[in-house]
Amino acid sequence: MLKIAVVAVPPVKPFDLSMPSTMFESAVVGGEPGYAVTVCTAEPGVIASGAGFDLVVRNGLEAVAEADTVIVPSTGSRYGTDEHVLEALRDAAASGKRVASICSGAFVLAQAGLLDGRTATTHWGLAEEFRRAHPGVDLDPDVLFVDEGPVLTGAGSAAGIDLCLHLIRTDYGAAVANSAARAAVVTPVRQGGQAQFVETPLPPETGSPLGETRAWALRHLDRAISLEELARHAKVSPRTLTRRFTAETGVTPFQWLLQQRLHRARELLESTGFTVDQVARRSGFGTAESLRQHMARHVGLTPSAYRSAFTRTPAGR
Repeated sequence: MLKIAVVAVPPVKPFDLSMPSTMFESAVVGGEPGYAVTVCTAEPGVIASGAGFDLVVRNGLEAVAEADTVIVPSTGSRYGTDEHVLEALRDAAASGKRVASICSGAFVLAQAGLLDGRTATTHWGLAEEFRRAHPGVDLDPDVLFVDEGPVLTGAGSAAGIDLCLHLIRTDYGAAVANSAARAAVVTPVRQGGQAQFVETPLPPETGSPLGETRAWALRHLDRAISLEELARHAKVSPRTLTRRFTAETGVTPFQWLLQQRLHRARELLESTGFTVDQVARRSGFGTAESLRQHMARHVGLTPSAYRSAFTRTPAGR
């Protein structure tokens, strides 16, 4: 069981503070919990939430020393963080622990000097303020999260879910991460490079069939799916489908299909003993060469190299 320490820097956002517990405690490995989560703070007791009510945090920063991963969620105090917190984070990083932030928690990591010279992200609405305060950090405000090895940063609140699922996937593989997502009733693992938000507002129509169309496509990822076929299922024209699909997801139908095929391929590589040819067919890439090209371009690894790096179950299923 891996240990997670969530460091509350008041005033905290209750959603962000509780989110890691919800996500990590949904990860089950071999019928057993994959994580133990401890919420801690510099001065245990009643802390402000900034949401009209106070919270009680019973654990002190000694939980950081005992953890494998340390997470700093969003805080309304982006400057002058308690030096004990900053020192605990520096010690954690120096000892090789994984350190992460959610939303404005990136300001705390930056104050501790853990983001200097690194690429990081935070909520897009805080980007300019962050750049002014920490010019030594290469900020990318357009992504869901950034994985810089031992230091990770997530964007606004909901993107913290994606970051937590990414950490679960890194620790235990895609099958466990997707199972945790289902248990928490959230979107399965998304890539960190996905946009934080969609400029185009959601269409005002209700009862759109696009959700059903996407679910249908996921059930048929093992074969070619054309734009015309998607449009027929949604009972709209290809042009209308593309416009509405992009408004709802932020990507075109073909880009979305490619993302889902890559998700499927990665999960199969991690959790089964299928050959690369079999994985390519079952994820809709058709051939091993097509799968290799797409994985090299979008993941940075060949299927074989990815399996070697991320497999969590013996081959041979």
